[in-house]
Amino acid sequence: MTKEAIIKEFEAIAGAENVMTGETDRHAYSYDAAVLDSVMPALVVRPRTSEALGAVTKLCNDNGLPLTVRGAGTNLSGGTIPHPGGVVVLTNGLNRILEINEADMYAVVEPGVVTAQFAAEVAKRGLFYPPDPGSQAVSTLGGNVAENAGGLRGLKYGVTKDYVMGMEFWDVNGELIKSGSRTVKCVTGYNLSGLMVASEGTLGVFDKIILKLIPPAKAAKSMMAVFPSMKAASETVASIIANKIVPATLEMMDNFTIRTVENFRGAGLPVDAAALLLIEVDGHPGQVADEAAVVERICKENGATELHVAKDAAERDAVWQARRDALPALAKLKPTCVLEDATVPRSKIPAMIEALEEIAKKLDLTIGTFGHAGDGNLHPTILTDKRNKEEWERVEKGIDMIFDKALSMGGTLSGEHGIGLAKSKYLAQETSKGTLAYARRMKSVLDPKGILNPDKIVGAE
Repeated sequence: MTKEAIIKEFEAIAGAENVMTGETDRHAYSYDAAVLDSVMPALVVRPRTSEALGAVTKLCNDNGLPLTVRGAGTNLSGGTIPHPGGVVVLTNGLNRILEINEADMYAVVEPGVVTAQFAAEVAKRGLFYPPDPGSQAVSTLGGNVAENAGGLRGLKYGVTKDYVMGMEFWDVNGELIKSGSRTVKCVTGYNLSGLMVASEGTLGVFDKIILKLIPPAKAAKSMMAVFPSMKAASETVASIIANKIVPATLEMMDNFTIRTVENFRGAGLPVDAAALLLIEVDGHPGQVADEAAVVERICKENGATELHVAKDAAERDAVWQARRDALPALAKLKPTCVLEDATVPRSKIPAMIEALEEIAKKLDLTIGTFGHAGDGNLHPTILTDKRNKEEWERVEKGIDMIFDKALSMGGTLSGEHGIGLAKSKYLAQETSKGTLAYARRMKSVLDPKGILNPDKIVGAE
C-alpha cells in the first residue's frame, strides 16, 4: 500500500482533521522531555473513539508501521520519541472520565485524562487519588500508567501501579483485551494489567483504565526543616524512617536548588540553608499530632537549625509549590538539563548524597539535588550545554557513575521516570542477560512485527 493510500485509510478511521502529515505538526511530536535527539514520525494520528484507536493499531500492524503512543510527552527517558518512519498515536482526544463510583471508590478513565484534573474531580466527591507526579498539571493518566509514575506522596501512598485495578487495551491485531476488575479482589486469569504498568507502550495500547480511590486524610501538618549540611538532612531522613514514621511526603533540596527555586518563585525559602527537608504527616488528628512531635524531635536531634510549621493551607501550598518548581527553575539556568532518578534503599540515602557530591566535584559538574528522599528517589539534576562536547563527555561519564553507585547500593536505575531509550543500555546491568532475553521473547510473541514502540526498554537486539 502506498503512503498516500495508508494516509487515506487513517483518515477514514480517525477523520481527516485528526491525521497530521505536515512538517510542523510532525516535528511537534518528534521529541519528549529527555535529552535525546528528536526523530520525525511519518505521520501523527489522533483517534477520538475507542473503536478508532483499535482500528489505528491494527492498521499500523497490518502495514508494519512502528507505532508510538503519546499522551503529553512529559516523560524523561525517551519513551515517546517515535521510530523513524513511524506513526505517533495521540491519546489526548480520548480524555473522558467515564465513571467515578463513590460507593465502591473507583474510577474508570480514558488514557488522555489529565492527572491533576482527574484528582480535582475526585476530590469534589470527597475522595482522594494520591499519585502526584511533578508533571501532573499536564501529564495524562495513560502516560502515568505506562511509566508507573510516582510523585511526592509515593513514600506513604505508593505509586501509580498501586491504584490500577484493571484496564482494557488493544493488542496489535486490534483485539480488545480486558484484565482486572472493579472489585477489590480479582484473580481472574493472568495479571495483564500489572504487566502493562510501566510497559511504556511496548506491549499494547491502553483504552480504558480502572483506578482505585481512597478516603482523604482527616488532618495534615506540614513543616520545613533547615539543616547546615546535606549529610545532616539525609541522616534525618534515615532516622525518621528508622523510627517507624511514614510521612505523606518527605522531600529534600540542596542549597543550589533552594537558591534557584527562590529566584524563580520568590516563595520565601531560606537561601542560606545548606539543605531543606519538606515534611508532611497526615491521618487522624491525634496521629498527626503525635507523629509531628516525633519528627520535630528527630530533626532537632540531627542538627536542624530552624523548623517552620505551616500555619495555614496557603502557606502549606506555597511550600509544596516551591518544591514542584525545582525542575523548571533549574532548567532555566543552562541550555541542557539532565534530570536523573536513580533510587536507593532509604537507609542508603546519606551515602548516595555523599557520592553525588563526590561525582560533581571529581568531574567538575554542576549538579542540583532534590527529590523524594523519604523513598530513596533522588533527582540529581546536571546543568550543562550539550553543544560543549568536552563537558558533555563528562556529563555522560557522571551519569554512568551515578547509576553504578546506585546499583552497588542495591538500588535501581529508575524510581519513576522509566527506561525508554535513555536507560535501556543499562538494563542488563541491574537485572541479567537472561532477564532481558526473557522480556524480548515475551514481546516477540505479543508483538511479532515489533511495531509497538520499537527499541524502548529492552532495546534493539
